[in-house]
Amino acid sequence: MTDIQRVTSVAGVMAADALFDGPVRADWAEKFVREPGHHLLVARVEGTPAGMVTGVEMTHPDQGTEMFLYELGVEEEYRGRGIGRGLVLALAELARTRGCHGMWVAADTDNEAARATYRSAGGSDDGPTTVFTWELE
Repeated sequence: MTDIQRVTSVAGVMAADALFDGPVRADWAEKFVREPGHHLLVARVEGTPAGMVTGVEMTHPDQGTEMFLYELGVEEEYRGRGIGRGLVLALAELARTRGCHGMWVAADTDNEAARATYRSAGGSDDGPTTVFTWELE
């Protein structure tokens, strides 16, 4: 059975460290949980962290507030069980309760697993997009 819970403490973030792409830093985790528009949901299977999703509320003067699905990750051994879909749906529900009018995510066009997960959770593919990034350090 999968249990999905919102994490609101630094200790909770640190306990899910293995689910992130890199090591979690306590100072960044502290800043993340302190922001009311930052959200981390963790899925556990029999108490073991199996997946996570992060979302960030973004408000724009002419578009209102949307939830940006920042990152989704499911441990390899738990993939194919609907955990990713469940996390996306749970984040969408959290977004609804917080007054967001929509939710969005950028996905690499060659990441079919992510694209399939987002489609299965009701997401629409808006077509090709280019993402520009800046390294500021």
